[in-house]
Amino acid sequence: MGDVEVSEWCRIERSFSSFKIIPINDDDDTLHSEGTDFSPVDDGVVVDEKKDTDVVKEIESLLPITESRKGNAYTAAFHLLSSGIGTPALVLPFAFTSLGWSWGIVVLTVIFAWRLYTMWLLVHLHETVNGTRYSRYLQLAIIAFGEKLGKCLSIFPTMYLSGGTCVMSIIAGGRTLQLFYNTICENDQHCLHKSLSGAQWFLVFVSLAILIARFFPNLNSLAWVSFVGSILGVAYFTMIWALSIAKGRPNGVTYNPSDNVTTTMAQFRAVLNGVAIVAIAFRGHNLVLEIQGTLPTNPKHPTKTRMWRGVIASYSLIAMCVFPLAIGGYWAYGNMMPANGIIGAIAKYHRESTPKWLIGTIYMMVVIQCLCSFQIYAMPVFDNLERIYVSRHLKACPRWVRSCIKLFFGGLTYFISVAFPFLGSLAAFVGGIALPLSLVYPCFMWIFIKKPQRNSLMYCLNMFLGCLGILISVVQVAGALWNLVIDKLDANFFNP
Repeated sequence: MGDVEVSEWCRIERSFSSFKIIPINDDDDTLHSEGTDFSPVDDGVVVDEKKDTDVVKEIESLLPITESRKGNAYTAAFHLLSSGIGTPALVLPFAFTSLGWSWGIVVLTVIFAWRLYTMWLLVHLHETVNGTRYSRYLQLAIIAFGEKLGKCLSIFPTMYLSGGTCVMSIIAGGRTLQLFYNTICENDQHCLHKSLSGAQWFLVFVSLAILIARFFPNLNSLAWVSFVGSILGVAYFTMIWALSIAKGRPNGVTYNPSDNVTTTMAQFRAVLNGVAIVAIAFRGHNLVLEIQGTLPTNPKHPTKTRMWRGVIASYSLIAMCVFPLAIGGYWAYGNMMPANGIIGAIAKYHRESTPKWLIGTIYMMVVIQCLCSFQIYAMPVFDNLERIYVSRHLKACPRWVRSCIKLFFGGLTYFISVAFPFLGSLAAFVGGIALPLSLVYPCFMWIFIKKPQRNSLMYCLNMFLGCLGILISVVQVAGALWNLVIDKLDANFFNP
């Protein structure tokens, strides 16, 4: 191998192992002139930059996120809806018990609008005027903040929101499977004694999740999985709030937030906890650029138009699910809402009067929706792991390598879910650390990349929202730690 090839390989290795970004125009093969463009690099060795870019483009085409760019506005909407709606939003009525009617609705509306706005920023930052695309959140963070700061700010939040959400899906899905089994058995003690342990139910769920993942090699191929997850998510959210309203309010329902607390400091802690619940109820910002990366592009039809249509469609459905559930759930149960959310309220107050088949159907919908959202949140992790193999061998991962990667990830997430089944109690704390990913970073990214004029509307708006988001994140983390200290964390290690 000659000096030029050795240098080229070394440069590619360094580029991908350290997440350096080389701008690529996915549809314009004439990015450089037809003649060879040589530039001096380390130690005076000459490298063909066009070949370097072509190799990087080839590697991108072999990774799960960017392997297929045949999506459309519909598939984007399915991905966004499947990843954006989930079990964390079922706790929203409990947030109203500390915020009350007025502030609960205001906080819910403001955070929803804020997240929709930052979604708009990310969609418009995905693709530059010359066609360069950033199909991963980390790439855009490095472009905006620089290599070191971009990695420091975004690696942990993106990995937590990907892997952590998969772990929470295992915990929620496994426990819901157990509830489904107990509902089917009802009062049959012999049947109940045969129930699996919590760790075994987790294993059943993660085995199903990894089995499904083996049939879908890239993000775009998950469109049908996201479609199923979207339909079932909307269905069980609607069924839950409609059932709660139809059953009527239990006796003794009140709506005064002060009824649940005895001191001013306790009320303040409850308010912080309520805001944290609302803030982490919406999710999916760490997948926006990846989902947009599945859309095709050309100079006349940039991806932002189709992607924004998908965002509007998906967020309209999310609003139709989340707002009635939060408001209707609080109307139905008021301050009697248990801390585990509206499903717990239905089981507590209406278990005897609700048909077993209806409760079982809701549980099974929750399980299937968790399986579907697991797939889309796991894809960025698969992409990062496959990048290691592809960048070294310059060829697609064989099927057995992809299977090993998925089995490894499934085993790791299963171990974490069994070892730390109380992670839901830490959601407010870790969610506060990851909150800037959706509320803060997009605002500052717009300022650093688009460079709006100082004192212009976009500059002032993004600066204000970015600073306010940092303040909310700090207060949320402090409030979560405060609650953990006061309430004492039930750290049931290896005891799901």
